Amino acid sequence: MEKWYLMTTVVLIGLTVRWTVSLNSYSGAGKPPMFGDYEAQRHWQEITFNLPIKQWYFNSSDNDLLYWGLDYPPLTAYHSLLCAYVAKFINPDWIALHTSRGYESQAHKLFMRTTVLIADLLVYIPAVVLYCCCLKEMSTKKKIANALCILLYPGLILIDYGHFQYNSVSLGFALWGVLGVSYDWDLLGSLAFCLAINYKQMELYHSLPFFCFLLGKCFKKGLKGKGFVLLIKLACTVVASFILCWLPFFTEREQTLQVLRRLFPVDRGLFEDKVANVWCSFSVFLKIKDILPHHMQIMISFCFTFLSLLPACIKLILQPSPKAFKFTLVTCALSFFLFSFQVHEKSILLVSLPVCLVLSEIPFMSTWFLLVSTFSMLPLLLKDELLMPSVVTMVAFFIACATSFSIFEKTSEEELQLKSFSISVRKYLPYFTFLPRIIQHLFLISIIMMVLLTLMTVTLDPPQKLPDLFSVLVCFVSCLNFLFFLVYFNIIIMWDSKRRRSQKKIS
Repeated sequence: MEKWYLMTTVVLIGLTVRWTVSLNSYSGAGKPPMFGDYEAQRHWQEITFNLPIKQWYFNSSDNDLLYWGLDYPPLTAYHSLLCAYVAKFINPDWIALHTSRGYESQAHKLFMRTTVLIADLLVYIPAVVLYCCCLKEMSTKKKIANALCILLYPGLILIDYGHFQYNSVSLGFALWGVLGVSYDWDLLGSLAFCLAINYKQMELYHSLPFFCFLLGKCFKKGLKGKGFVLLIKLACTVVASFILCWLPFFTEREQTLQVLRRLFPVDRGLFEDKVANVWCSFSVFLKIKDILPHHMQIMISFCFTFLSLLPACIKLILQPSPKAFKFTLVTCALSFFLFSFQVHEKSILLVSLPVCLVLSEIPFMSTWFLLVSTFSMLPLLLKDELLMPSVVTMVAFFIACATSFSIFEKTSEEELQLKSFSISVRKYLPYFTFLPRIIQHLFLISIIMMVLLTLMTVTLDPPQKLPDLFSVLVCFVSCLNFLFFLVYFNIIIMWDSKRRRSQKKIS
């Protein structure tokens, strides 16, 4: 009884923080003619409600695709339509065709913020609570503390409740998928993940770990027996779920192709705005967008992405386990973020979700990563006038993690899950005992850099010749951190089996 009382308190704290952030500004507030993501979501409600389904993704006099044209999968469109029906009931002016463009009012803001909160309550928050309750070898208090830290992660709160998006829906479905396949509810887990992909195509960042984990399970069961049956069931589940979501768009070939063109706009270029990935961060030194032709940029980004995630995926197929699955989700999503084509700064949330899932296993490194992931979106958050909510939520999250997990006491080789790696290195370098100290110093440098860059960005004016100086520095510093984390998480994956064998010998 006490457990559920405390968990309810944690959820209420999470909801209070979310609603407090929602009282602040949002993307494009009072900034015509394009406004921002808030207007994009409102506009999609207008389009889906007023136009027939066959016109949702096509350019027309009633649907100008250059003005926030729908570019997410069908499930997002259906969600927009559902919200539009509620909006129509409250105030038809909110979704009136053409005349509602750029509509802003306190009542409408309240409505839009409420739709995010309801979606969060229905999809993401229950998944977080259930995930934490299912964690093994943890006390009840630790499970509740873990739920608190995940629900206080500032990146997701600031983007969904500040900037304005519905990332909690796709991430929530993905988390339900993780729960399903981790506890052998493979068909339900596959269905949940298909819903995630059909809500936001960026969930493809997580698709390879899901595929490899389930394929590894099939191999383990034997492809001549139960494994083959499971494979067929999984294939049928995936196909059926996609057919149901895409059914209205399968009536004509051109319909399907147009939706795909909207979902994967390769003509937009290698990256947009200031994003903390390799291509944007290092464009200061080498402007790949100007040097190489478009098709070469696509090929290079594909090769780098594929090669960086390949080792972890192969190992997951050969040695499938829930722990390896979670860490592979981290490395694959991070590889996509760092190297893939057409990345947005908000895509770091796709890496942050699986990092939240390993928060209890490596609290020091996970907390560090989640702070950097929020910091990497600083230019966007400042643009939306969300400085104060960003600082407050980041400090609150850091304090929650530091007190819940005593993160500064968990920096030994064993607790960083680097012991087996260090033992392997010490075979050739006997004096290699300083890795934890290096990581502690890197953490300190990283925090100091984030604080200094935030202060500089807020208080100083950039040189006239370099107006984007501070934004570029934020991206570059964040990218260096992410490259370090990519190496770190891959080391954990590749040396994990050796660590488990050494633990068995000790026991």
